[in-house]
Amino acid sequence: MRQQLYIRDQLVRYNRWMNYIQDSAGHPQEEIIKQRLKIIEFFKNYGAPATTTAFGVSRSTVYAWQRNLREANGRLSSLAPGSRVPHTKRQRLVDPRIPAFILRYRQEHPGVGKSTIHPGLQEYCQREGLGCPSESTVGRLLEDLRQHGKLSELREELRIHARTGKLVAKKKKLRLRKLRRKGYCPRQPGDLVQMDSVFVFVEGLKRYLITAIDLQTGFGFALAYPNRSSTTATDFLHRFLHVAPFAIRHLQTDNGSEFEDHFRTALEKKHLPRFHNYPRHPQANAHVERFNRTLREQFIRWHEHLLEDLPLFNQYLLHYLLWYNTEKPHQAKNKLPPLKYFITRFVDKQKLSKMLWTSTLY
Repeated sequence: MRQQLYIRDQLVRYNRWMNYIQDSAGHPQEEIIKQRLKIIEFFKNYGAPATTTAFGVSRSTVYAWQRNLREANGRLSSLAPGSRVPHTKRQRLVDPRIPAFILRYRQEHPGVGKSTIHPGLQEYCQREGLGCPSESTVGRLLEDLRQHGKLSELREELRIHARTGKLVAKKKKLRLRKLRRKGYCPRQPGDLVQMDSVFVFVEGLKRYLITAIDLQTGFGFALAYPNRSSTTATDFLHRFLHVAPFAIRHLQTDNGSEFEDHFRTALEKKHLPRFHNYPRHPQANAHVERFNRTLREQFIRWHEHLLEDLPLFNQYLLHYLLWYNTEKPHQAKNKLPPLKYFITRFVDKQKLSKMLWTSTLY
């Protein structure tokens, strides 16, 4: 009978201990709980001085953790750090005339923000002999008024559903965060390719060219299209990736609509990152802008009469690009054409065919 009681007591202790372990498992601060439990065991075995030296924890702190465990009946989650939010929060002390002025101003001028209200509030406070709060405080007061329901909210825009004829609320489009180039500096061919689109208007005929250039080698590519859309930009992307002699790792474009929708989907499928230019800042795309100027001065002006026949225009354009990339010397590339610069600078000499430099006649 005594042995049965002992076994039952051990089972109760085991079940209680497993409940405590499960209580801490998956806890957001599980690692901290394990560390504090380890410190408590170390404290029991080696005392306060050794614990303070090893972990930097005082005797009173360990006692407080042990007290929390006792009060929680051994629940390990009681060792988790508590919230540090003060029990009594500081209240914003503002003269009631200031929120009243902000409310009146907002009712007279719906939709204005803190930067618009603040100058008028400054004049009002000077007349009344009040201390004027900062612009940020005006924003907080606006939020307080909104939470208390004193500001009239703008009603949702409604539209008629074409199929059902019912009124539905217009959904706001989520604005994706655009990746900026910032301090990114390309080191190898294909690290950064800038793309752009230009239009040509000749005798009532409008045509579009999409262009691209690699920053490290100067390798350029362009094609003409009858319209500027994400479909044509996607077609150009596939053709450029096919003819480029190196792998493309990053693209950089402006915020034009042709580089959205289908173009963005194609980039996502290829896992190809893209940098966006800042609005109204063409200097960020300086390399491709210079390439566009070269195309205008050396090719487009001399072949404008071919724009009515786009296949023929693109055929001549490809002949020009072949010369541009293989023969035309570039001042910035040691007076070498882009492809020759790419081979001499970035291609391993061991991988080059010996036919490039040795005659096969002897």
